[in-house]
Amino acid sequence: MQSEQFLRIRRLIGDEAVTTLHQKRVVIVGLGAVGGMCLESLVRSGVGWLRIVDFDTVGITNINRQILATHMTVGQSKTSVAKSRIEAINPHCTVEVLPLFVNNDSVHQILDGQIDLVIDAIDSLNPKCALLEAAYKRNIAIISSMGAALRRDPLLVRRGDLMDSWGCPLARSVRSKLRRRGVGRGIEVIFSAEAVRYTYRDPEDEEHADFNEQISDQGRRRNVLGSLPTVTAVFGQNLAHLALSKLLADEVFSGQETYNPASRHTPAE
Repeated sequence: MQSEQFLRIRRLIGDEAVTTLHQKRVVIVGLGAVGGMCLESLVRSGVGWLRIVDFDTVGITNINRQILATHMTVGQSKTSVAKSRIEAINPHCTVEVLPLFVNNDSVHQILDGQIDLVIDAIDSLNPKCALLEAAYKRNIAIISSMGAALRRDPLLVRRGDLMDSWGCPLARSVRSKLRRRGVGRGIEVIFSAEAVRYTYRDPEDEEHADFNEQISDQGRRRNVLGSLPTVTAVFGQNLAHLALSKLLADEVFSGQETYNPASRHTPAE
């Protein structure tokens, strides 16, 4: 990879850490508002191998918040758009594309081979639980984003263990399902502590569609929840930062000063 491209990152975390990122193998599942932003930062940070997973296509309503969505990409598969963007940012990154819907059958392919980290950015309950359970029981490192929709305050986004999260209806439902399947502590998540009132159910679990749902191109019902680009972007960036901390070492991202604290001057950038 071109060392000049990652000069600013090398200056901050060192050559060894950046070289390590070049060698890491990461699976990211879900390329929507959160997953797309997370992917963007991982590619720009120098992660050298990525398996990207999403069954969906770009829709017109995605444009308000999804980095992969433009008027030019509407109708295209999210994985193909993501692959093109990865190659435009870092042509030396190896990309594997899986345009799959996540379920108990497809998780075997998604988690196949040598993997350093799985990133869950799925917004549907049952597929999310299937992926988290499969990775957990295979002892594959996985991190996850909880619900970013319905939130208005990006300053309330938090990092913590799934079992310790609060204020998130999706996290509550995920915890309940996973506990019944024998999944315990050890999955770190990005979540919002902002209180919202919503009962989270997968649309396919509903007997009838209501005004909060629409039919996707694949014939599956999708929840239509209000969301802001500012909040979903913060979720995605926090998820990427958590991923980098897992791929390297938490102390690299501990906020230690890289300049003399006794100096009268601080870095301008």
